[in-house]
Amino acid sequence: MDETQKPPTWYWIAVTVALLWNLMGVMAFFAQILTDPEIIAALPDAERALYENMPIWAYVAFAVAVFCGAFGCVALAMRKGWAVLMFKLSLIGVIVQNVNSFFVQDSFAVFGPGGTVMVALVIVGAIALLWFSLRARNNGWIS
Repeated sequence: MDETQKPPTWYWIAVTVALLWNLMGVMAFFAQILTDPEIIAALPDAERALYENMPIWAYVAFAVAVFCGAFGCVALAMRKGWAVLMFKLSLIGVIVQNVNSFFVQDSFAVFGPGGTVMVALVIVGAIALLWFSLRARNNGWIS
């Protein structure tokens, strides 16, 4: 059995913030898939087209990104090494989801540069969580 080292206090703060961030992603996923058709119909044409034309693989990528991110945070809280795998899968989900957003559907044309800020935060966050989990494993905080 692997011995783990006691993580520093800031580890627990980071895990808590990361879990809250990922739970907001889970909420965003459910908000998107459960949006009432009447609300979608009331959107401007370009935004409505994004909702109506989103391929199933993009929804799957969105689900993988947010659920694996949340499970990764739970694994960090439990000090389990499978956090690394969850964050790898989450990053892959984020990348695939954004391939749809920017290359298939061109959401940049709909939301402009302002919409890109959130996408950048999500990508940076997914990379940071993968790095953090690798660091936690290397430091013996998770096993």
